[in-house]
Amino acid sequence: MSDFGFYFKMGWEHIISRDALDHQLFILALACVYTIRDIKKVLILVTAFTIGHSLTLALSVYDIIRFSSKWVEFLIPCTIFLTALNNIFRVDTKGGSARVNYYLALCFGLIHGMGFANAIRIMLAKDQTIGWGLFGFNVGLEAGQVFCVAIILIVSILFLYGLKIKRRDWIFFLSSGVLALSVKMALDRLPF
Repeated sequence: MSDFGFYFKMGWEHIISRDALDHQLFILALACVYTIRDIKKVLILVTAFTIGHSLTLALSVYDIIRFSSKWVEFLIPCTIFLTALNNIFRVDTKGGSARVNYYLALCFGLIHGMGFANAIRIMLAKDQTIGWGLFGFNVGLEAGQVFCVAIILIVSILFLYGLKIKRRDWIFFLSSGVLALSVKMALDRLPF
């Protein structure tokens, strides 16, 4: 059981630590189109991302797939950029951006899963219980994402209902900030 706790903590920190800005920005871009009334949709969205992330992480750990870490690290901010851009262009469509985000979360989770694969592959290779370690990591990842989403939704309540910011303006503001940061990250991580 201590292995589960170790890998759970690692999954949690993969989302919550200071070094996880790329994941946090992605979650922000995904979740900013929702309100607290959409909690069920947001949880499905987070789970879709975890499924994609878990799938490529498992395939990478079992050495079924392997990609250049330089390209993966570059593609991660590209997924953030595309998600934020989708929000900006679809900010006026009712629910359109939210539906598209389910597919973005699942597909882009596949790319994000490869980002951590090299580090965890080495740890899990030494462990005899790879499945249990992967499970613990993914549960920690999911818990960290739910925590981030909760913070985003609480802050949204303050701005949308407390300060009476228009939802359209809120989505545009957050998505524009995420877009700008993702461009800088992508430029910093150019693989060539």
